[in-house]
Amino acid sequence: MSKPPVWYELLQRDAGSLARRGRLHTPHGTIETPVFMPVGTQATVKTMAPWELAELGAGMILANTYHLHLRPGESLVARAGGLHKFMSWQGGLLTDSGGFQVFSLADLRKISDDGVQFRSHLDGSPQLFTPERVMEIENALGADIIMAFDECPPYPAEPAYLKNSLRRTLAWAQRCKTAHRYSEERALFGIVQGGTDLALRREAAAALVDMDFPGYAVGGLSVGEPKPLMYETLAYTTPLLPADKPRYLMGVGAPDDLFEGVERGVDMFDCVLPTRIARNGTVLTSRGKVVIRNATFSEDWRPLDEQCDCKVCHNFSRAYIRHLLKAEEILGIRLTTYHNVYFLLTLMKNIRSSLEQGNFSTYKQEFYREYGYNGGNTGEDV
Repeated sequence: MSKPPVWYELLQRDAGSLARRGRLHTPHGTIETPVFMPVGTQATVKTMAPWELAELGAGMILANTYHLHLRPGESLVARAGGLHKFMSWQGGLLTDSGGFQVFSLADLRKISDDGVQFRSHLDGSPQLFTPERVMEIENALGADIIMAFDECPPYPAEPAYLKNSLRRTLAWAQRCKTAHRYSEERALFGIVQGGTDLALRREAAAALVDMDFPGYAVGGLSVGEPKPLMYETLAYTTPLLPADKPRYLMGVGAPDDLFEGVERGVDMFDCVLPTRIARNGTVLTSRGKVVIRNATFSEDWRPLDEQCDCKVCHNFSRAYIRHLLKAEEILGIRLTTYHNVYFLLTLMKNIRSSLEQGNFSTYKQEFYREYGYNGGNTGEDV
């Protein structure tokens, strides 16, 4: 029997937690897990060339179904030969389903059991996303992993709303599975919703596992709930999912969240954080976040992070990068983005190494101590 287009290989488990080391096999290469996926919303990770991402070791990136549907359109991408050829990316690709846009574009949409009616944020044109339409769009885009259409409920939400939202999401998941055209190149993942209601999370996981998806995402977290509640919900949810399939925590990428997610059994992460804060002049360092735009760095000749060996830290000073940012030179945000993406990809590489060596807990404690994380603080602006 031939292997499916995407499959997970469990290599080892951490003795002291739910953390695990594995590999995700895809038509565009094998991805070492746990993995962080940079976000390329418009078929590009902002300011970075594909060869730079490959150079940094990004095995897989994420593209946005909603935005690519509106511009340039999935038909054009399909005529170009699919997203990989369109954006000249040789590694793994994942497309979300537009479910988060259902959450974030509250003023522009109307949800029903059939799907979501909304107006384009670009030109106001009317749009309709149904599970069947989303599958059509995602298959045309041609990523290795495509996500089922779901509703991401807000936090907080009334119990009745959460229950109805989950009912709809599960019905949509089955419709996506039915509509998905089986391909040797694509795998459809289900998304576990339910807010912070543990009973609903259990119901969602059971229903989706029964549908037998090749992978499962945990959605609807990091949407405003306190971090301890997010971690509690995640710790409850991941053991409900099959051990022989990948687990993906959507939209999470702060360094502490990566550690806590890995500790709770997550294999895949994505987040816009490294690129977004880079454009605002903030960088991630081993001692916490640094707001490099601040005047205190105007004559600081140190690299962004003295413990970092990326090309940016080898070649440029804080003072120079601050100058570029203040002068609104494009190179400034290219350098901060390159460094931030490198920082998180290297962090995940080190986490994988710690799992292989059996010292994940020790590495986590050492990182937190240096980073300045104490359970609420996420580092000093040094």
